[in-house]
Amino acid sequence: MNFNVAVIPGDGIGPEIVNEARKVLDAVGAKYGHTFNYTEVLMGGVSIDAHGVPLTDEALATAKASDAVLLGAVGGRVGIDKWYELPPNLRPEAGLLAIRKGLGLFANLRPAYLYNELKAACPLKESVADAGFDMMVVRELTGGLYFGERKTEEVNGVMTAIDTLKYDENEIRRIAIKAFDIARKRSNKVISVDKANVLDSSRLWQKVVNEVAKDYPDVTLEHMLVDNCAMQLVKDPSQFDVILTENMFGDILSDEASMITGSIGMLSSASLAEGKFGLYEPSHGAAPDIAGKNIANPIATILSAAMMLRYSFDLDKEANAIEDAIKSLLADGYRTVDIMSEGMKQVSCSEMGDLICERV
Repeated sequence: MNFNVAVIPGDGIGPEIVNEARKVLDAVGAKYGHTFNYTEVLMGGVSIDAHGVPLTDEALATAKASDAVLLGAVGGRVGIDKWYELPPNLRPEAGLLAIRKGLGLFANLRPAYLYNELKAACPLKESVADAGFDMMVVRELTGGLYFGERKTEEVNGVMTAIDTLKYDENEIRRIAIKAFDIARKRSNKVISVDKANVLDSSRLWQKVVNEVAKDYPDVTLEHMLVDNCAMQLVKDPSQFDVILTENMFGDILSDEASMITGSIGMLSSASLAEGKFGLYEPSHGAAPDIAGKNIANPIATILSAAMMLRYSFDLDKEANAIEDAIKSLLADGYRTVDIMSEGMKQVSCSEMGDLICERV
């Protein structure tokens, strides 16, 4: 099969880690009979340098015309790089917001997986870490409090700020369908997180999610209040498979879930549109301080490429091959500098990519 991938290397370590992800995708293609055609797109600081804006209309059109987008990282050093002398709407990160809006990316996927070999980095107590966890936070990305009407005004002589939390049933239904479809690729369990004991939007959320669940009799559904979920994530994260939630709750909970893995350099993510289209990127930033040193950890980007295979291309076997290769390398003691510990074998960014290619 042939797939067209828009590649956005971006800034900082972005080009290095994206290069390793491309190598791994090509190794997968060679083994399983697929061809990945790449078109590079400028976004972030490099686009500002070339075109004066963090994302051009032409770059967005190229991304739209592809089957999926693979992104490295964008951004630089605030107070140091000249990009941050520009207005906020012209800074590197504005390109990321613009591409999410332009591509209609309404579903954010953030997996949190604790590798057995990296348990020592988990901040939870040993008995909890020993149980392990493997979860996916499915966050609604374009609605809710962050996108509702807002204003700040003086009311009876007092400055007052108002933010509006709004969801309609169609927004809830489409993200719920994504979550249930993803659960079918995992362990068939969805925990929907809301604040239905207080919020009308959460009561509608729960109602619509229950309706969607009727079409997925093979998937178990449980509802959990957001404050309880926050507690359960640090008490017993092994109970979670797919966490479905709205925008602000998902923003907070996905960061909490990523923190308990102990290493952001291992964390992939995806933002999905209607259908199969998605943008895939590591959860970490551009790390300009280590750019060009060949020491960055490419695993999060490579795992993001595996997510692309799974969720945009329905190539589960191929995605598993990448994930299994990474697990076997960690089991054999190979580490980049950010996850290095005594007795392990330190490798560079490119060496890690080569090793994953060999084991695919």
